[in-house]
Amino acid sequence: MEFNILEICLLAALLLCFFVQLYYVLGVHLKLATYQIKELPGAAGEPISVIICARNEAENLAKYLPAVFEQDYSKFEVIVVNDRSWDGTTDLLEEMGKRYVNLKVVHVPEGEKFIAGKKFAVTMGIKAASYDWLVFTDADCLPASKSWLRGMQQPDSSATQIVLGYSPYFKKRSLLNALIRFETFFTAVNYLSFALKGMPYMGVGRNLAYQKQLFFKTKGFAAHMHVPSGDDDLFVNANATAGNTVIQINPETHVWSEPKTTFLSYLRQKKRHVGAGKLYKAKHKFILSAQIIVQFLFYALAITLACFPHTHIAAVSVFLLSIIVRCFVYPKLLHRLNYKELKWWFPILDIILMLFLVINAVLAVFVKKVQWK
Repeated sequence: MEFNILEICLLAALLLCFFVQLYYVLGVHLKLATYQIKELPGAAGEPISVIICARNEAENLAKYLPAVFEQDYSKFEVIVVNDRSWDGTTDLLEEMGKRYVNLKVVHVPEGEKFIAGKKFAVTMGIKAASYDWLVFTDADCLPASKSWLRGMQQPDSSATQIVLGYSPYFKKRSLLNALIRFETFFTAVNYLSFALKGMPYMGVGRNLAYQKQLFFKTKGFAAHMHVPSGDDDLFVNANATAGNTVIQINPETHVWSEPKTTFLSYLRQKKRHVGAGKLYKAKHKFILSAQIIVQFLFYALAITLACFPHTHIAAVSVFLLSIIVRCFVYPKLLHRLNYKELKWWFPILDIILMLFLVINAVLAVFVKKVQWK
């Protein structure tokens, strides 16, 4: 069988995409799949300040905040930053303050100068913190166990300044929920694996810890205060290094979160994330952009070549080989990251996610305005 020049070029491009894909799967993500999860410390260490920013989160605070106070940790405070709420959050926190002596409430007053959104609220929470080690989560989050803070406490190594945690979403019966959880899985596998590889580039504010002194030493969010999002990933991107950052994925330290329930709200959330990603370091933008572009090209080339009479067998073979290789890595990771039921839908969700990421990238070009809440 002879191939023409076009078919040879397309096949070569497909193989190139396949080998680049293997780098991410076997060279990066396999590190997380084979990572030995450590046992949690048996005792609490230094005191901790837990910081939660809330804007009209009365319902979620009433539902999830008690689990934070029930942590098996000897000394910690919980700082809730009430960011101009009008849904009864203020009254709720006043009542909770009577039950929990380690609750500290910080109120963000109304005023035009306080338009920076969540970053301003986070900064106020950090300034109010009594302790150097800060653990962050959100109002709609639930720690997987009472051992969460023991896992997210400052490690023994004095060099460690940042701990990247993991936060899965609650399961709901819908395609949107499956997509959200799979996209969260993909994101987590990426940032946790690259951290293990010595190239930490982001973290999620639903489960993140770092030193207060690091925040002020590096001037906090000053470099990107004008960006509505990025209080978590942009701070980590700017300050995390191979020597000062570790990950924590022990199942007892996972923090479950409420997912978006409509495509519109989810698109708005992802738009904020895309906006923050534009300020990543150049090397991080390159590896992440290359990953998405190569994956998209792989599917596009495989589909195109499958339609050619001379190349359909080769295209299908490379595609199946890709699926087989990834099925040796990702189902284990799905199980490890609390999404084991998604492993049966992995190939389908992978294609849907790729289409979604492309659409979201296009929308990001035309939709400029974003806000926290």
